[in-house]
Amino acid sequence: MWSRRQSRLKTPACGVEELRCRRREREAALRKARREQQLVSKRLLREDAPEEAGGQSAAVLLGEAKVQQFLRLAQRGTDEKEREKALVSLRRGLQHPETQQSFIRLEGSMRTLVGLLTSNRALLQLEAARCLHELSHSEQPAVAEACLPATSYLLTYLSVHSSDFIELCLYTLGNLIVESEAMRKQLLAQGVVPALAACIQSPHVAVLEALGYALSQLLQAKEAPEKIIPSLLDSSLPQHMLRLMQPGPKLNLGVAVEFAWCLHYIICSQVNNAMLLTLGALPTLAMLLLDLAGAVQRMDDEGLELLACPVLRCLSNLLTEVPVEATGEQMELRDERVVAALFILLQFFLQKQPTLLPEGLWLLNNLTANSPTFCTSLLSLDLIEPLLQLLPLSNVISVLVLTVLCNVVEKGPAYCQRLWPGPLLSCLLKTLVLSDTEVVGQSLELLQLLFLYQPEAAQAFLQQSGLQALERHQEEAQLQDRILALQQTAIRG
Repeated sequence: MWSRRQSRLKTPACGVEELRCRRREREAALRKARREQQLVSKRLLREDAPEEAGGQSAAVLLGEAKVQQFLRLAQRGTDEKEREKALVSLRRGLQHPETQQSFIRLEGSMRTLVGLLTSNRALLQLEAARCLHELSHSEQPAVAEACLPATSYLLTYLSVHSSDFIELCLYTLGNLIVESEAMRKQLLAQGVVPALAACIQSPHVAVLEALGYALSQLLQAKEAPEKIIPSLLDSSLPQHMLRLMQPGPKLNLGVAVEFAWCLHYIICSQVNNAMLLTLGALPTLAMLLLDLAGAVQRMDDEGLELLACPVLRCLSNLLTEVPVEATGEQMELRDERVVAALFILLQFFLQKQPTLLPEGLWLLNNLTANSPTFCTSLLSLDLIEPLLQLLPLSNVISVLVLTVLCNVVEKGPAYCQRLWPGPLLSCLLKTLVLSDTEVVGQSLELLQLLFLYQPEAAQAFLQQSGLQALERHQEEAQLQDRILALQQTAIRG
């Protein structure tokens, strides 16, 4: 075992390649984890005016008899006002799970509601759609699945002139999409992707935000990579999504957030990321990153973290698809601007959203992994010390910081000379006494690369009792090989 390691250490390129292999494995694992971390949810669009609610603060629980009575009145009332009032009462009752169960147990109830949805009375159509929306929000799968007969009409109504009605239909469809594969199969057969694509040129912000929600629900389905995303990529949706994420005075935060998550799910599927690169996804995302950093500097950061998270993930994962030599060209930006913007965001996360620090560091890792120019930017902007200051925050953050530093050191002696002398070695000696084996293992890799390129660092390590710091880990099987290799490297240095 030792002789194999020793042979590897004699040729620095081999050690660097092993580090890259480990990083690729970690990237693949992270992409898989992120793909499986679903954000499926249901949203409720409810805008009862106080006067409409008749002074009632809560809906009344309805039994089957009452449900049947309101349906009959809505269908055959003496005038349109009475019919609308009956539907309003039914809709409020459907806010109760018990009323929802009563509704679906009642024979012909959904047929009656669909009939009202397709009537030629606009107010009755709207109230019927609101009733369906309440049902679609149910946590009981049987209730939402009972809405299946209405889906084709909801899709048809996405082309009407009323933006409020379209918004309601989109949120209802978004709620229904998550219920079952059977529901999605029917929606796909009914043309849900072309119907959604037709909405993306709407001038109404509320419609676009609702569209982004419905799409994000659809894209998280387990069958999405095989059955949904290919047809979506064949539509006009991707280029319009990127257009709506372009920074500028017309950028709407809510719309951009929804479509950034949609883009994230498409990228994670890895169906055709080359197409997204051709459409200019990387420069769009990079410009959005700069815009977010500018908002932080202007103290205009309300809700910024909602957009920052999917943008960082999109950039991180999309960078893994770009050939090393094409990274700068794809970004279409000066490297220093991107790195500076990322550190502005990291400082913001540190103060207000520490849970997003790993997202920013993962992007920094992917920027520096194969690009000497991004590593140069990190050094020329004197950002190594701010990076080292993040080490004590958590084990997850420590591993990411150490990985970024490995990316810099592996670029060769010229980069190591910028790190040595400096605070790096003293920080690494502190990480070696931690109990987390992943942090210690990453520290060992970093030290190993540093000693190969900067032998005097190995002498300083020995003088500062570095080998003694490793003694507590001698019995840990997963670290023994690395410790032995480091010991030999330090002694030779």
